[in-house]
Amino acid sequence: MKQKILIVVQARMASSRLPGKVMLPILGKSLLARMIERLKMISHEAEVIIATSETPADDIIINEAINISVPYYRGSLNNLLDRHYQAAKLRNADIVLKIPSDCPLIDPRIVDHVLDYFFANQNSFDFVSNLHPATYPDGNDVEIMTMDCLTKAWEQASRELELEHTTPYIWENPQLFRLGNVTWPADLDYSMSHRFTIDYAEDYYFIERVFRELYADNNNFSCDDILNLLTQKPEIYNINAQYAGVNWYRHHVDELKTITSAQTKQAPTKNLQEL
Repeated sequence: MKQKILIVVQARMASSRLPGKVMLPILGKSLLARMIERLKMISHEAEVIIATSETPADDIIINEAINISVPYYRGSLNNLLDRHYQAAKLRNADIVLKIPSDCPLIDPRIVDHVLDYFFANQNSFDFVSNLHPATYPDGNDVEIMTMDCLTKAWEQASRELELEHTTPYIWENPQLFRLGNVTWPADLDYSMSHRFTIDYAEDYYFIERVFRELYADNNNFSCDDILNLLTQKPEIYNINAQYAGVNWYRHHVDELKTITSAQTKQAPTKNLQEL
């Protein structure tokens, strides 16, 4: 029987650094819509669902989901593990992908590549990602898990960071789960040097500029296309280069067993620009 693949895109309006970032405009559509557009370009047959919160502020995300004809689930604001589990159960998923909504430049080919690896080794792994360790440019985050794996994490995880970030209980417990990882070819590592995600105003300026540069000629532009663009126009790379390597790990290095201080850095003390 064919397994149902579900891509869960977690999205909310609340953000301490850049509120409402998922609804910022990119070439006439919301950042969230542009990201969903890219996820629908993958070769594998998969359903996408937007998982947001029950907070009234997130009504706008529900309206956007309806506008772009994507199913949605509303759940806990801070317990994203429960939000993912309930969304997956609602849609009868067999395989669940966690992809956060701050990855609007995610390359469909990378999603397919990690899925290919997962299915080629399905009898060997419960969870496969390209994040442990990370080697892809930040913002190409793909985490794949079986429904049984997600269910076990949902039943057993209890720490706040495990609930908030969905998957730490899985990748922090290799004795309980069979873990696989996909790395960038040729032993290259862009994870701390290239930032394609959004958390700050500069990230938005960077992402919007990349879309303006590449989208018209090829709406399915690749991660390699972005890297080539940044080589040709280093001024674009410099827009948000100060935040390269800044990620959520920095708040939990002392709590995480499998993450070191070399895999994160502290954010600059002040944004250079504000929206």
